[in-house]
Amino acid sequence: MKLDRLICAIGFSAFFVLGLSACSDSGQHGDLRDYIEETKRRPAGEIEPLPSFVPYKSFAYSAMALRSPFDPPAEQEQSVVLSNNKNIKPDFEREKEVLEGFNFGALRMVGTLTKDGAVWALINDGESGIHRVTTGNYIGMNHGRIVAASNHQIEVIEIVPNGTNGWVERPQVLSIQEKD
Repeated sequence: MKLDRLICAIGFSAFFVLGLSACSDSGQHGDLRDYIEETKRRPAGEIEPLPSFVPYKSFAYSAMALRSPFDPPAEQEQSVVLSNNKNIKPDFEREKEVLEGFNFGALRMVGTLTKDGAVWALINDGESGIHRVTTGNYIGMNHGRIVAASNHQIEVIEIVPNGTNGWVERPQVLSIQEKD
């Protein structure tokens, strides 16, 4: 029985050696070996040195006692206080007009009509259509009242908050839009 195992082991070893020898130098991979040898003969490349490290330099803010750079200049503060007229405020009791529900920047003047010497401007709100307005009508979300109307533009005075619990008047102009 031991003899049979020995013969079997010898046969298996011979088969294994034959298999390995079949995979050896058969000339099929000569080009691969040549490429490897060529690569080994090339000079080795150089790796760039690491960049030098610049340590962080902290900054000490020494202007804490000075005016904040985010505050308006003193002259501007005074002009806001001087222009803060206590009589300027929107009329919250009056009934809102249709165009007061739209942002002023979204409104476009598209034409005019003249009837009995009065100029009526045609305003496109960009959503629901074209509206007719004249001097005294209100437009825009900032309590804008039309103070003058011509064939080319309307002039509006808006009442906006001034940032100090007051109101200030701001002029706006809406010009007719020419088609290209």
